[in-house]
Amino acid sequence: MPNFKILKKSPASLGYSFLPEWHRHRATWFSWPRPEGISFPDKYHTVPENLARIIREIAPRERVEINVPNANYEHIVREQLNAHGCPTKNIFFHYIKTNESWCRDHGPAFVLRKNKRGVREAAIVDWGFNAWGGKYPPYNDDDDVPTRIAEELKLPVFYPGIVMEGGAVDFNGAGAVLTTTSCLLNKNRNPHLSKQQVEQYLKDYYGQHQVLWLGEGIAGDDTDGHVDDLARFIDARTIVTGVEDDPRDENHKILKDNLRRLQLLRDADGRAFDIVTLPMPGVIEYDGQRLPATYVNFYFVNGALLVPTFGNKARDRRALQTLGQHMPKRQVIGIECVELIWGLGAIHCLTQQQPMW
Repeated sequence: MPNFKILKKSPASLGYSFLPEWHRHRATWFSWPRPEGISFPDKYHTVPENLARIIREIAPRERVEINVPNANYEHIVREQLNAHGCPTKNIFFHYIKTNESWCRDHGPAFVLRKNKRGVREAAIVDWGFNAWGGKYPPYNDDDDVPTRIAEELKLPVFYPGIVMEGGAVDFNGAGAVLTTTSCLLNKNRNPHLSKQQVEQYLKDYYGQHQVLWLGEGIAGDDTDGHVDDLARFIDARTIVTGVEDDPRDENHKILKDNLRRLQLLRDADGRAFDIVTLPMPGVIEYDGQRLPATYVNFYFVNGALLVPTFGNKARDRRALQTLGQHMPKRQVIGIECVELIWGLGAIHCLTQQQPMW
């Protein structure tokens, strides 16, 4: 018998909802990559330093929780972090096996509610995970992660029974969820579900009341179009998105169409959203492969915004300045992710927030 409570009703029916990323965090979760994993072929040796740079910015602001297979891995990871100038004082390890490192997609979705006494309480939604449409088996350990974390935190669990990834959705804190048709309606996820049924799952299990649809994802994205590479909320009424000015770039047409769709979106009161555009970092390739580099894969932490940068100084600077202008109360920090993007993800893809309750 499981040592946690399984909740049979939907989160929405019980008053739970998924909060926006800028809600104050208790912690950020990571799943440490393994050398034998498939995410960083021939480049794993460069990844610990990149991860250390990210965690070094998070740990002073909130707890860092890291999934590793066992005590030996914990020792190795502590040594790697310390070697790259990242103290481990506020870093905590959990012996939870994973296949790969993309905690945004396989990690828990924390939902919160206020009980009758006005006290916040949490639960975890454990969506199914199939490695982005069955592309990268095995993925059984990744699929088990939310329940394993629920066991450790002694939280109840909801099981929707369908496939969903955290990078496929974004939230404005006012009842809207942003996603893409190319991912959530792809037949390699939930072929038995219609668009209307997918929308209902999003509303029921994330506790939202409006679903906003975009189209295709950016070039090089093997997730079939995750929205966290494409467009993100920075507050209830503002969406940040990438644009590519070079008509020769394959992202130009995709992002032009995306911008048009964003401009047509309306909130629950019929108002247009404020749209903020960022440059794209240009073509980033490795070994002849186009990589999904984008500044939109940023991550909110307490008091700061961590933004991936890619070595194009002019575009990096412009992206950071634009985000800083629209979030003056938050420290905007660029972290170079040229090595990390070889795994086809960046800062947001690696992280999963645990909200304060």
